[in-house]
Amino acid sequence: MGSLKHFIHAFLGGFALIHLVDAQNQSGFISIACGSPANSNYSEPTTGTNYISDAAFIDTGISQQISAVYKGTFFYGNYDGQSKLPQFDIHLGVNMWDTVNITNVTIPVIKELIHVPSQTNLQVCLVNTGLGMPFISAIELRPLSNKTYETNFGSLALFARLDVGSSISYRYPFDIYDRIWGPYSDNTYTILSTFQTIDTSSNNYYQPPSIVMSTASTPINVSAPLELFWDTENATSEYYIYMHFAEVVNLAATQFRSFNITLNGKYWYGPFAPKYLSTITLFSPLILPNAQKYDFLFFKAEGSTLPPIINALEIYSVRDLSQSGTYKKDVDAITSIKSAYGVQKNWEGDPCLPQAYSWAGLNCSYDSVNPPRITSLNLSSSGLTGVISVYISNLTMDLSNNNLTGSVPDFLTQLQYLRVLNLEKNQLTGTIPADLIERSKTGALLLSVDKNLNVCGSGSCKKKNNIAVPIGASVGVLLILACIVSWCWRKRTKKRLEIAETESNTQTMSLQPLESLQQTMSLKSLESLQRQFTYADLIRITNNFERVLGKGGFAKVYHGYIDDTQVAVKVLSLSSVQGYQQFQAKVKLLMRVHHRNLTTLVGYCYEGPNNGLVYEYMANGDLDAHLSGW
Repeated sequence: MGSLKHFIHAFLGGFALIHLVDAQNQSGFISIACGSPANSNYSEPTTGTNYISDAAFIDTGISQQISAVYKGTFFYGNYDGQSKLPQFDIHLGVNMWDTVNITNVTIPVIKELIHVPSQTNLQVCLVNTGLGMPFISAIELRPLSNKTYETNFGSLALFARLDVGSSISYRYPFDIYDRIWGPYSDNTYTILSTFQTIDTSSNNYYQPPSIVMSTASTPINVSAPLELFWDTENATSEYYIYMHFAEVVNLAATQFRSFNITLNGKYWYGPFAPKYLSTITLFSPLILPNAQKYDFLFFKAEGSTLPPIINALEIYSVRDLSQSGTYKKDVDAITSIKSAYGVQKNWEGDPCLPQAYSWAGLNCSYDSVNPPRITSLNLSSSGLTGVISVYISNLTMDLSNNNLTGSVPDFLTQLQYLRVLNLEKNQLTGTIPADLIERSKTGALLLSVDKNLNVCGSGSCKKKNNIAVPIGASVGVLLILACIVSWCWRKRTKKRLEIAETESNTQTMSLQPLESLQQTMSLKSLESLQRQFTYADLIRITNNFERVLGKGGFAKVYHGYIDDTQVAVKVLSLSSVQGYQQFQAKVKLLMRVHHRNLTTLVGYCYEGPNNGLVYEYMANGDLDAHLSGW
C-alpha cells in the first residue's frame, strides 16, 4: 500500500492515536490501554473499540488507577493521589510534538497528529519538565488515505475539528477513520439539518461522516455574513484549513445558495454553491498566510437568495518533525546490547536525542549535517553476566567491574574506531587478541584488562592480585638491597641515606635522599592537597610540559608548580599498555601508603587517554643519582 499517513491521537488526560491502514473496520486499528494488566483486553462499550494492554510495548514506568469517582473515561482523575494537575511535554521519536497542560481533573486532554512515519516503528515519549509526573491513558493508531491532508512540509497537529450545528461528539463507528468531531453551535446562527443520508464518499477522499454533515449553520440575518475566526497559538504558527459543505435543504426552484469567502479581508474562494446531500471539501493547498488572527467571512454571492452555510471544518497547525534520530546501526547495536544483557537502565526512545535526554552511560557526537553517533558506552558496575556480546559497536567501552566470563573476543579487533576498552575486574580468561595488544602499544587503543581470572597477552599473564607497580617520582633503578646501601654509605660518607624497611610481600618502593625531605611544604600539607587534576591542570602546572626531569619505562616526568610549591608530574605515555593497566592500582596504593622516606603523592589525573601522577618534588635528586656518583 506504500507509505501511509497516520492519524495519531494522544489521550494524555487522555491518549495517543495513530491511523495505520485504510479500512472500514477495526482490522487496521491499534488501540492500546496504558497501564492495564498484561495480556488483558476489553471493548469500549460506546464505540466498540477493542483495546489491548501496553505491557508488551514498554520497559519502564508504573501503572496507576484513577480514583473510583472518576472511572469510565480518559482523564487525569487524580491517579497519583496528589490532586495536582501536571504539565509535561510529549515527543514523537526525537521531535517535540506538543506541551500537555492538564487544567481540569475531569476533562480529558487529547493530542492528535497526522504524520507520515519514516520508519517501521513509532515512539511516543512523555517528558517530565518538573511540573508534575507525566501520564498517558491510551494510545490509538488509525489509517488515513494518502490522498488526504497533503502538505508541502511537516506533520499536522489538530487545532480544531468541529461538527457545526451539533450538540454531541461523534467518532468511530460513524467515522471510518475514527476522527473525533466535537460539537459546535452558536445562538447567533440558525441550525439546519436533515434526516437524509449525506453522500460523503463519491469523489471525496476526506469522507466526513454522514451524521456530521447532516447539520449546518447559517446566519439568522440572511443578509449578514457567516464568520469563522481564531487567534494563533504563537507568532510562528502555520495553519491548514479544511471546510466541508453539503446542502441539507431541498431547495425550491426559486431558491439558490451561493457565496464567496474572504480571509482577513482578501478574496480566498468563490463563488461556491454546495450540492444537495453530497459533500464537497474546500481546503488550502498551501500554508495560510502568516497572521496573528485568521478571520474567514462568507458572503452571499450575486444572485443568491439564501445566506451561506458550513457543515464541518478542520484546522491543523504545522509541526516540523523532520529531525532524524541516531545513526541506525548504532541504535541497532545498543538495542541488541540492552536485550542481550538485560540492562536495567532507563533506556527508552532514541539513544542520543533529544540531547538533554540521551541514555545514561552513553556519549554521542553531534553535528549539523549527519545523524548523531554513539561514541562511548559505560556499563561499568552494571551487573552484566555472560560473554562479551558481539553487538558491541565501534565505541569507547567501559565494561569494568562486572561478571563477564569467557575470553576477550576476536571480533573486537574488527572495530577500527575503538579507542578505549576497559575490561578490568571481570572473570575473563584466555589470551588477548594480538591486534588489540599491537594497537595499544602504538597508542591507537587504550586497553585495560587488570584484575581478571587469567588473561594473557604479549607472552605473559595478568593474574588476579598479582600486579607489580613501581611507586614514586624517581627516575632510574630502584634498589632495596642492604649491601648496595652499605657500599654507598662507605663511599659517600657526606651523603647519608636512610632506607625504608619493607615487608617481603610489600610492593617495590622507591627511596630518596634524606636531604630531599627538607622541603618548604610538610608531609601533612601535601596530603591535604591529594586530589584529582584535569589534563588542563597538568598543562598549566608544568607550563605546557616545558621542563623534563626524566624519562621512565612508561612515562616522562616534568617539573611544575602548584602555587609556589614545586612538584614533579609523571605523565603516562599513550603508547604504554602496561602503564595504563597499572595506573589505577598505583594511584590507589599511593593514596594508602605514606612514609617519611617515600615521595608523597599530591594528586592524579585520570581523564580518558590522558593520565598522570603529581608528586612531591625532590630538589636534591633521587636514589639513582646518588648511587651513580651525584
